[in-house]
Amino acid sequence: MALLRQRLALLLPLAGLAGLSLVPLQAIAGTPEAIKGAKIYCYMRSSNNDHKVSWEAAYALIKRQKSGMFKTSPEHAAVMITEAVVEDPGSYPDCGQYLGDLFGGTTSSRKSLDSVLNSNNSGNSDTSDSSNWSEDERYNY
Repeated sequence: MALLRQRLALLLPLAGLAGLSLVPLQAIAGTPEAIKGAKIYCYMRSSNNDHKVSWEAAYALIKRQKSGMFKTSPEHAAVMITEAVVEDPGSYPDCGQYLGDLFGGTTSSRKSLDSVLNSNNSGNSDTSDSSNWSEDERYNY
């Protein structure tokens, strides 16, 4: 009887590990919410929308598509979008340039270009970031 218990104690965990290897990697790597969020974020950014509008649309979709008691945090949603783009960059052409904005990069390349041009035209040599947000407020929704 003790020998049977020892064999079961050894074989059951091994069987469980073998079963995990049968799950396709794509099912683990990218969830439907992440893929949809990445598509929305990248499409809106490539259509010349700024980060804030694109982020709010993508995060709203991720947050509402997720089932369960707990909703996805903004930080986790940003990571989900980044992972989806990195996993399949061909599906999101030129989206890599916008991923830094999810983690506190420039809010818009067009805004920063305009601010540089305006500061040069006004004679002001201060080229500090002219955005109205702080990094602490980025994910306060």
